[in-house]
Amino acid sequence: MADDTPTIYEWGGGREAFSRWLNAFYDLVEDDDELAPLFGGTVSEEHREHVTTWWCEVMGGPAAYTEHHGGYAHMLSKHVGLGITPEQRLTFVTLLSHAADLAALPDDPEFRAALMGYAEWGTRLAVQNSADGAEVVEHAPVPRWGWGVAPPYVP
Repeated sequence: MADDTPTIYEWGGGREAFSRWLNAFYDLVEDDDELAPLFGGTVSEEHREHVTTWWCEVMGGPAAYTEHHGGYAHMLSKHVGLGITPEQRLTFVTLLSHAADLAALPDDPEFRAALMGYAEWGTRLAVQNSADGAEVVEHAPVPRWGWGVAPPYVP
């Protein structure tokens, strides 16, 4: 029997929805005194597109980040040496959650738990990898995030 559970990417609305969400997020980042400096004050269209491609792949969409942008090693290279603080990490995750509301992503608990579960995991890893002298795992696959213990409820 085949598993017909949709991916998080599919459930969330595909690339268009993830793009809408991450653009809303980066708009919030640009207005945030704590995070805007990490991006030079503004977040380029290229950065927004690349991060959207990353999130889409992680959430079960096409493997386009791996195929076109260098996969995990490239993403890691963007974080090494940044010195992301725990406070910046928390603000980042909080703004991601707020932007999901602004972008009208599905608000069922299962979807939001999966989305924010990855945000928590990924940002904590980014803090570790961005620390001075961090010993990083340079080569790993792009994670493929799943529903965990709470797949979407389909009556």
